[in-house]
Amino acid sequence: MRLQLSALMLALGAGAGLSAIAQTCQPTAITPYINVDGQWTRTASATIKTGASAILGPQPVSGGTWSWSGCGTVGASREQTIQPAGACTATATYTNSCGAKTQQAFSINVGTWASAKFGGGGYVTGLIFHPTTKDLLYARTDVGGAYRWDASSSSWIPINDGFTAAEGFHHGVESIALDPTNDQRVYMVTGMSASADPTARLYISTNRGGTWTSVNLPFSAGGNNNGRAIGERLSVDPNNPSILFYGSRTAGLWKSADSGRTWAQVTSLSSTKLTADQINALGGQVMGVEMLMFDTSTKGSGSATAVLWAAIAPDYVNAAGLSSNLYKSVNGGASWTPVSTPISGYHIPHMVRAADGTFYVLFTKGAGPGDPGPGRLYRFDGSNGSNWTLLNSNDSAGYGGLSVVGTGSTARIALGVSGTWGNYSGQQIIQLSDDGGRNWREIAATMPHTPADDGFSGWIDDVEIDPANRDRVLHVTGGGVWETRNASSSTPSWNFSVNGLEETCTLSLATPPAGASYTLINSSGDVGTWVHTDLATKPTLSPYKQWSNGNSADMAWSDPNYIATANVTSMSTSHTGTGYWSGDGGRSWAAFARLPAGAVANTNHASNLAVPARNRVVWAPADSVPSYTTDNGANWTATNLPALASVGIPRSYRMVADRKNPNKVYAYDSGGAWWTYTQAKVYVSTDGGRNFTLSQGSVSANMRFAPWGSSSMAVNPNVEGDLWVADGLALYHSVDSGATWTKLNHFSSIWNGRQDWFGPEVAGASIVALGKAKPGASYSAAVYVIGVINGVWGVWRSDDGGNSWTRHNDDAHQYAGLGVMAADQGRYGRVYAGGSCRGVVYSN
Repeated sequence: MRLQLSALMLALGAGAGLSAIAQTCQPTAITPYINVDGQWTRTASATIKTGASAILGPQPVSGGTWSWSGCGTVGASREQTIQPAGACTATATYTNSCGAKTQQAFSINVGTWASAKFGGGGYVTGLIFHPTTKDLLYARTDVGGAYRWDASSSSWIPINDGFTAAEGFHHGVESIALDPTNDQRVYMVTGMSASADPTARLYISTNRGGTWTSVNLPFSAGGNNNGRAIGERLSVDPNNPSILFYGSRTAGLWKSADSGRTWAQVTSLSSTKLTADQINALGGQVMGVEMLMFDTSTKGSGSATAVLWAAIAPDYVNAAGLSSNLYKSVNGGASWTPVSTPISGYHIPHMVRAADGTFYVLFTKGAGPGDPGPGRLYRFDGSNGSNWTLLNSNDSAGYGGLSVVGTGSTARIALGVSGTWGNYSGQQIIQLSDDGGRNWREIAATMPHTPADDGFSGWIDDVEIDPANRDRVLHVTGGGVWETRNASSSTPSWNFSVNGLEETCTLSLATPPAGASYTLINSSGDVGTWVHTDLATKPTLSPYKQWSNGNSADMAWSDPNYIATANVTSMSTSHTGTGYWSGDGGRSWAAFARLPAGAVANTNHASNLAVPARNRVVWAPADSVPSYTTDNGANWTATNLPALASVGIPRSYRMVADRKNPNKVYAYDSGGAWWTYTQAKVYVSTDGGRNFTLSQGSVSANMRFAPWGSSSMAVNPNVEGDLWVADGLALYHSVDSGATWTKLNHFSSIWNGRQDWFGPEVAGASIVALGKAKPGASYSAAVYVIGVINGVWGVWRSDDGGNSWTRHNDDAHQYAGLGVMAADQGRYGRVYAGGSCRGVVYSN
């Protein structure tokens, strides 16, 4: 036998022979564990305090060898004690006894950046389970990135917090796909809105989202467009996982044969690419090819799956001249045949193939979210279209979510009824069948929900049965994820599964003076204004706890119990501006008796206000002349500030009250847009915000013209007349109430070839905030700026009045850019920030 083997190796060549033997050696799975503060947790990511240590201790504990890289790891010991100075990734490589290697990445965050708890708050558009690895679950959102479920802590871990400021557009996640043969590998296609331009991007991770590489795609994606729960549009061939398909909105079906690095259009289905005019004619809401499904139950054979199914939206059927919204290929996509469907002109938002080859197909009239119907669910035997069985229908609501486990007469089917609202007997939210669709029962409406006051109906556009536990059912809504673990019960109990999932879009933050009864005022889109008294618990103090936008809030510095807010509430299909005030720190509220001119109709987030003292408010509605009140909103009078010219996007004066002298109020006009070529200006009032005078010093300083969200003004609360402006490109400082200004030259934008009128890719200095000074510092406040120094974007801190700067965040905490920030007045080193709809994050 030994001679025969030697002869074979000589015949093949030693390398070929060893390769052939190695193919029989299977890698060993790694189970990650991290010890923080003496507590072992099964996880691959952790946050440790600055200067603290952690122990990495993956398993198996014996039978192979270990090697390490990153985070200061060294040597071959299985357990590694690390004490990194900043965020880092450690990679463990385990080589088992037969020579197969497995890698596991550990993502370590340093410092105490954390989320101010709100819980949910935005639309989770899809839930993706790994088919074989228990509890490996991902959630994608429309504007707030993606998350991975951590069963050990029963919480969601954000997996995009390292995205840079230039990647805000890619916080809209349109689709996620998992490699069924490698549970470390995850793919994610991003892009906030669809267009005729190739703006989508594929992110690839080999460590469950711990780190990413990216590939620009030759089409666009619409993570925040209508129909954003359709799919999954991205799919991995289970037999040959280097093959990926993507159903694009505007350019048909695409294929990659090299794990996503390069892509080609599947022209055998259609070579049609929608033009900008075609997309505009559809209102920008195009659906295209909605998904591709592999007709197989095998995995890892190495051969490409031959039989494929493609679901196609009505808009692309019409544009491409196709004859059906379902097509089949029996040769891996080389050619396609239309399949006769029982309904035409409908969307197919989800399609499931059971293990026995049976297909379950949803048809719904609209693309969603929250399609009002009609909707139909059919079973299909996979033939050429003659064998469809209707399982469920609804003429008054659409169907969004679909999940199936098991086969035949005992298949469990969960069906999400998308366009219904409310909780009452007879309502349909989640329909469940345990006999393959013959009989149905409602398992969500009128069932126990915790918390009971959170809305859980509407936008049920994805529902998933845990493949490892058929009693665990999850569904999405416009506000997060609901989950039951006892679906078989006659009265399943549901919990709002949003621990760690923060998807509010922060529009404004305000911090009170030290010693106030609250910590922070958070004004956000969709969820309104909230007063935080404990960052670790969901806030309860709000002027309006239904759907609303919170645009701005401020408090009287000498009496922080007096709070004023500028809000937007929903009035049927329109929105209306409103405002509230509280005299007791947010425990009770009243609407302003009257509103200033422009506040009702001009509701954009640029609307803002400042409070010089109790009962005194200066309010600048978007695109309006600011007004003031001295009697708590009983009467409003226009200021003498000049009207702002329209620039095509909303603009406003940014109002700021001097914290040492309530008679001084400052107004900052940013110029409105990058293309206006109208210099920014500062105006100063010395009579409490009634009359303003242009600061000629600000004109002489030649401040840059910039949009509302790329510029800001802040005051030093400890010194009268101490002002700071971030004009989008640079930082300016005045110590004489705006009479003269000094430009600080530390900050500079990242342009990457962009034209001046379009604005930089990353603003040089966009947000400035001042907080409690470092003990013994030469300047009376810590200055924080969101911007770019030496080509590095970040939150930068100065303790000496802007002479020197230190980066306050790190690469693991970039949050795809930050658009608002406030600093704590009682705790040095703490800032609160928001941006890219990742909720409110804060530092120590």
